[in-house]
Amino acid sequence: MTDTTQTLSPKPWISGIAPYVPGKSAGADGRPLIKLSANENPLGTGEKARAAFRAAFADADALSRYPDPGSVGLRETIAAKFGLDPARIICGNGSDELLHLAAGTYAGAGDEILYVRYGFAVYEIAARRVGAIPVEADDKDYATDVDALLAAVTDKTRVVYLANPNNPTGTLATREEVARLYAGLPKNVLFVIDQAYSEYLSDDEDDGGLELAKTQPNVFITRTFSKIHGLAAERIGWGYACSDVISALQRIRLPFNVTRAGQAAAIAALGDDDFVTNSREHNAKWRAWLAAEIESLGNHGVRIVPSACNFLLVLFEGDVSAETVYGRLMDAGYIVRWLPGQGLPNALRMTIGTEDETRGLAAAIRAALNG
Repeated sequence: MTDTTQTLSPKPWISGIAPYVPGKSAGADGRPLIKLSANENPLGTGEKARAAFRAAFADADALSRYPDPGSVGLRETIAAKFGLDPARIICGNGSDELLHLAAGTYAGAGDEILYVRYGFAVYEIAARRVGAIPVEADDKDYATDVDALLAAVTDKTRVVYLANPNNPTGTLATREEVARLYAGLPKNVLFVIDQAYSEYLSDDEDDGGLELAKTQPNVFITRTFSKIHGLAAERIGWGYACSDVISALQRIRLPFNVTRAGQAAAIAALGDDDFVTNSREHNAKWRAWLAAEIESLGNHGVRIVPSACNFLLVLFEGDVSAETVYGRLMDAGYIVRWLPGQGLPNALRMTIGTEDETRGLAAAIRAALNG
């Protein structure tokens, strides 16, 4: 006889997941705010991508037909752009899907997934989702500590995530540090290098991750069109690894995971070097300007973590707390990211906006600290 007293319960590792919390765009009262909480491109989307997106939607079958399940045209364009083998490229619903695929393919209950403290929030979720044990390695003043990561590797480690540059801290591990980390990992560990912000780097800041993925059997790099390309709404990511890794990931990838219009826009975005250059230069100029403005407030106990991304992580170590400044900035019309859920209750992450937004944010921060 069926026992009707039993109740349905999720797996215990699912109950342990704290859901991902996206950046807000409105205040508690519903009032729209200037959104500097999600690291979106303040210049919007390049016109070439916009035109391709519009053209894709103008097709009579734009909504009724499934997209190319293999994103073939997009993979071929990525391959041509970066000198890669298109068969070794996988596209995803943002790079987030690819990060989850890595955990789901190579780890399971009782395995360990390793990442640096203050790493991207998705890593813990991806680990717990498959029943793996998330392991945080100590940081080095909010940056990656290679020695701490290597010391945390055990015979249960199956995946190591490295966001480079890192979100939410903005810090960058050097090419030498990445190479040393990889050299110290067992060959049965998948090394995932999350390069969501790579296009904001100068050539001499390149971490060598893509070259590792070209030549090594257990390196998987991921990138996204959400940041510098301004295609966040379409959720398009891509990754590169050896054929065996890509074949394994493809087995659990969702079909039709990138929209038709998104594929078309991404292909066009890869051909818009001027937009990417303008976005990079705008970011470098106004990130430096905002950093200087905030550093001038150092007597208030404010400190900036050096950033290679399109945001700054600002530490509030004086009399005025990050939570207080967060609330006062919302009152002034700006929403940034307060991060107590990631162990950073003393910090605010601030996206670099337009010139007007950045100047206004700086003034609002100064006023917030002065009460």
